[in-house]
Amino acid sequence: LTATTMSMQFFSPDVARGLGGPDWLVARRLAALQALETTPFPSTEEEIWRYSRIGELDLGRFRPVPGAELDEPGSERAPGGGPWALEAGRHAALLVVRDGRVVHHEIDPALAALGVRVADLATCDDDAEVQAALGSVSDAAPDYFTLLHDAFMPGGALVVVPDGVVVDDPIVVLHWAEGDGEASFPHTLVIAGRNAEVTVLERFGSPDTEHLVDAVSELVLHENASVRYLTSQEHGARTWHIGLQRAHLARDARLHSAAVALGGDYARLRTEARLDAPGAQSEMVAAYFGSERQMLDFRTLQDHAAPRTRSELLFKGAVEDTATSVYSGMIRLREEAQKSAAFQTNRNLVLTEGASAESIPNLEIFANDVQCSHGSTVGPIDDDQRYYLESRGIPPTDAERLIVLGFFDDIFARLPHAGLVGSLRRSVVDKVERSGSGARR
Repeated sequence: LTATTMSMQFFSPDVARGLGGPDWLVARRLAALQALETTPFPSTEEEIWRYSRIGELDLGRFRPVPGAELDEPGSERAPGGGPWALEAGRHAALLVVRDGRVVHHEIDPALAALGVRVADLATCDDDAEVQAALGSVSDAAPDYFTLLHDAFMPGGALVVVPDGVVVDDPIVVLHWAEGDGEASFPHTLVIAGRNAEVTVLERFGSPDTEHLVDAVSELVLHENASVRYLTSQEHGARTWHIGLQRAHLARDARLHSAAVALGGDYARLRTEARLDAPGAQSEMVAAYFGSERQMLDFRTLQDHAAPRTRSELLFKGAVEDTATSVYSGMIRLREEAQKSAAFQTNRNLVLTEGASAESIPNLEIFANDVQCSHGSTVGPIDDDQRYYLESRGIPPTDAERLIVLGFFDDIFARLPHAGLVGSLRRSVVDKVERSGSGARR
């Protein structure tokens, strides 16, 4: 690694302190910054970074958005999410986050009366529950970028649903990042109490600026909680996004999580679930579409740490032009995970000669009474499908669009919120229709 790559001239303790917030949050930043000093920068020689473009990232080209430049709560200056929120339909609460700081939040008064909370983490001065929960999930899976995130997160979106409360309409979290040569560190913490139910829809967006987004989303599911969660990444073409979305599930908790990735230059997401007690269930689905020179990079973990747990995963992606996708997934069944079941499937369409997709499913099985399977495919559009449509008078471009949409249909059908299916399908159609570089297979 070059000295430039490792440059941290803009990532200083003074900048971390200048982000403000309660003393406990400042102390957390400084502790992370200290730990970062002895943490090596990632390399493609590490299996978890294999096939990535991490060697291209020069931190010396970015600076954290200074505290003085962050919008204060209530500034309302956060474009890039309004239409998406409208398409999501009626919602129970809304948080708008700009460069990692909540600038607007609202909630149905009836839910607030039941104890449902939405807020900026940086405003939780004396909240013992929030202090204990923040990092309780992400700290269990640390790496260079989670530490960098912790050192410079200015606050973040907090969602708390108390025991026994059912939130019927979704809670919407809109993240917007901008500024050439800047880095932002958005954080989302969702706490679902015992027997609570909630749907959280999270969108990341940015304009066409060179920006680094280092994001962490933590989901804490207490006993018999049910969480439906969707994250959508539709960044501008020059944004780098490196994210972690991780959940811890207690007894009989149920998580249905979905990811949609369409934007960015290099966009990486670690999606992880740890099933900590009997009866916990996790379902993960994702749809991703890369074009031009994009790289969309997914690393998943289904971690069974208790007996009689269940996880299912279905990730589907398409690439065209000279885009690349990477999927690397791990099913881990620990010794204590007897009578558990885990399934993992990754499917990829390669639409042009210059595009490529890597798919690496993995298993670690230490229990001897389990059900487990994994599988992956990488290939072009099926010639028989194309011939069938074209022989019935459908033009080649329309035929391809129909095949690609059909490929993603089962993912769209399993998204946690049906209201956004239409807009996400249109985004996929737009990418197909904008294509033209490269020879079709």
